[in-house]
Amino acid sequence: MSSNQILLQKADLALADLAANGGLLMPEQGAAFIRKLIKEPTLIKEARVVEMAAPQRKINKIGFANRILRKAQSGVALTPAQRAKPGTEHIMLSTQEVMAEIRLPYDVLEDNIERAVAAGNEPSNSPWSSGLQETLVTLIAERAALDLEELCLLGDTAYTNPGDADDQAYLSMFDGWLKLAGSGHVVNWANAAIAKEMFKKGMTDMPVQYLRNKAAMRHFVSVNQETEYRDTLANRVGVLGDLQVQTSGLLSPYGVPMKSVQLMPETLGLFTNPLNLIFGIQRQISLEFDKNISERVYIVVLTARVAVQVEETDAIVKYTNIGTV
Repeated sequence: MSSNQILLQKADLALADLAANGGLLMPEQGAAFIRKLIKEPTLIKEARVVEMAAPQRKINKIGFANRILRKAQSGVALTPAQRAKPGTEHIMLSTQEVMAEIRLPYDVLEDNIERAVAAGNEPSNSPWSSGLQETLVTLIAERAALDLEELCLLGDTAYTNPGDADDQAYLSMFDGWLKLAGSGHVVNWANAAIAKEMFKKGMTDMPVQYLRNKAAMRHFVSVNQETEYRDTLANRVGVLGDLQVQTSGLLSPYGVPMKSVQLMPETLGLFTNPLNLIFGIQRQISLEFDKNISERVYIVVLTARVAVQVEETDAIVKYTNIGTV
């Protein structure tokens, strides 16, 4: 038997393992995929990730809006009007299904298996039975993280794109963080250039109870807007101006770190605690395979169920109409 035939048999066996359990990843495999997903350098890494056991999940909220302490009087109980009662609310995470189909030519798999065998560094206790599986999951997670960030950030049920039906169907699945943030506080910057005054306005519009820990908050803007803001600081005379040109240190307008987001629209931004942004993903992830012998390709199909929410719209500021150069 030729070496290529042996390699293809190994590919068959490696991918056949993915069909076990009805195509569903085993719990440890699903958890590993989710870990890879949220490690990618996207906004999802900063957000609160909720692993769901079912298509829907209710997140309860409880808190006190007003003072609960009263002056105590010896031997006298508080009146009913003086007693504190917490406010209770809940938000619902409802998942939608997303899928990806990947077609891999035989020769690509041959090369990957050859490299994996040559490396000889595959751990015996790995939940994946081959380096090929590990490679597939890593590559899919890298791209899926970017696609999911796009959906989480830009999703809008009213979105239309007559020129691309797939794009319209994907981005209109549910409202994303930018759309949901419109129910919070909005700073309309009226097409003016990004400046420290914009961040000051965002912080003064934010209710003070959410500003106790400024270091945990974030100003999220586009990559280019971060560069523009850094340039405004670089125009200053002195050490601070020099640092903006020579280094890439973290910017923190008024004590709140600024983070650039690759897919953030140039004219928009967010100010919130990133844990206020919720990304839900159902634990049951399927990775199924087939092959087309006439085209000499393997077919891998990933399906998952995801959801997006903002936990507290009162704790988020949306920047709109930021000027562009």
